[in-house]
Amino acid sequence: MQLADLIQGLSVKSIHGSIDREVTGIRYDSRRVTSGNLFVAVRGASFDGHSFIEQAVGQGAVAVVEEQPALSHRATAIVVPDSREALAQLAATFFGYPSRNLRMIGVTGTNGKSTTTFLIKHLLERANQSTGLIGTVQYEVGQRLLPAPRTTPESLDLQELLSQCVSAGCRNVVVEVSSHALSQGRANQMEFDVGAFTNLTRDHLDFHHGMKGYFEAKARLFESLRKNRNKEGKAVINVDDPYGQQLVARFGKDLPIITYGMGARAEFRASDFKVEMNGTSYCLDAKDKSYFVRLPLIGRFNIYNSLAALAAANAVGLDLRTAVLALAKAPQIPGRLEAVPAKRKFQVFVDYAHTDDALMNVVKTCRDLNPNRLILVFGCGGNRDKTKRPLMGSVADQFADYAFITSDNPRKEDPESIIRDVEAGFKNKNYEKIVDRKEAIGRAIAMAQPRDIVLIAGKGHEKFQEFGDHIVPFDDVEIAGRVLEEHPVELSRHGS
Repeated sequence: MQLADLIQGLSVKSIHGSIDREVTGIRYDSRRVTSGNLFVAVRGASFDGHSFIEQAVGQGAVAVVEEQPALSHRATAIVVPDSREALAQLAATFFGYPSRNLRMIGVTGTNGKSTTTFLIKHLLERANQSTGLIGTVQYEVGQRLLPAPRTTPESLDLQELLSQCVSAGCRNVVVEVSSHALSQGRANQMEFDVGAFTNLTRDHLDFHHGMKGYFEAKARLFESLRKNRNKEGKAVINVDDPYGQQLVARFGKDLPIITYGMGARAEFRASDFKVEMNGTSYCLDAKDKSYFVRLPLIGRFNIYNSLAALAAANAVGLDLRTAVLALAKAPQIPGRLEAVPAKRKFQVFVDYAHTDDALMNVVKTCRDLNPNRLILVFGCGGNRDKTKRPLMGSVADQFADYAFITSDNPRKEDPESIIRDVEAGFKNKNYEKIVDRKEAIGRAIAMAQPRDIVLIAGKGHEKFQEFGDHIVPFDDVEIAGRVLEEHPVELSRHGS
């Protein structure tokens, strides 16, 4: 693509050099630049792309987009007010605005995004509509499964994934839209047909500097729906959540809004629910009809996730009765209250809960199953919001019979220091501190007796553990399964 065509519509402060150049690709990582590329210097939390301009040019970049004029170099320099905004615009242009050729469903909120997106994809594909997925657990492009380095990728990677979805014949794409991505403009130039809001509770406050900033980041998804002139966007909002009510008040006059919840005001309303070990059932009232819903996922919070999925799928045209029937065949979501095959008289679950609200939801769900005891293994991530640590400790103190506080992803923090922060939330002595996560899982399972539940929380689907200078393979489901296999005699004695 010609550089002159690529930068049309871009907000530009100045151009230094010729724009009569052929651009073979766009990069924001200087290490990946090859001959003919356009390099966009993006400022990140740890690195500033402006420091790598000369390296990018040395590797063959024919043009550079930057926020400040650099020292003279042989590539064309395009100075813009905001290089992140420019990257999103350039990426959409380069890949031909792929979101316009797809029905796009974005899901945002603190908890439930992954499960909701998986359920929406399942409902659409059961109706023979090929659907892509971009989210925390994995990226799915046609039949291809790709690892997910982050929940919502950088704008360039997003547009490339969407372009691949179009080429793969996808009709829809479901995207988890994180607050970081919305704040940093990664989701800019993505044109959504439906935006869904699950809930908002404490998380990422180190990044957003408070709940107001966190909420405003989430609201940007619905602002983009309102401003989109190419699609008639709809919003699907949890009206039981106070922040959801704020979204309805803010956007209700400008956007078609479909509400869901358990309260009387919800248009997709659940009642008479029953939570059992093999799934959940409830009565759905929607569209002036009632439906009996069977969901092979456990927990009240999954009722909310399934309501959001049903409303979103219906908003893009899926018949509601068809969707309700399809929900009965929903898949297990990796790391979301995932049962570990134990062949014991007790249950072992792995869940991604890593906020106090999510942890409370999942331990209450386990309590609904009436275990003899609930044994909890959990920790908190390093270099993240520290204010939630004692709150998570308090949840464990109140709702677990016994807890093992251990490492999550300590990153660059001292694991023992993180554990002390969590410990501050306990009032009782119903816990142990074991830094080694594998050892903590082993101790919890060894303690289990008939009708107990062992809940391993915090990492869910993750296949690694992140330390300051290295990452090691670590899978809670695999570790728990291995412990069960390696110590059958000891465990059967404890469980008899």
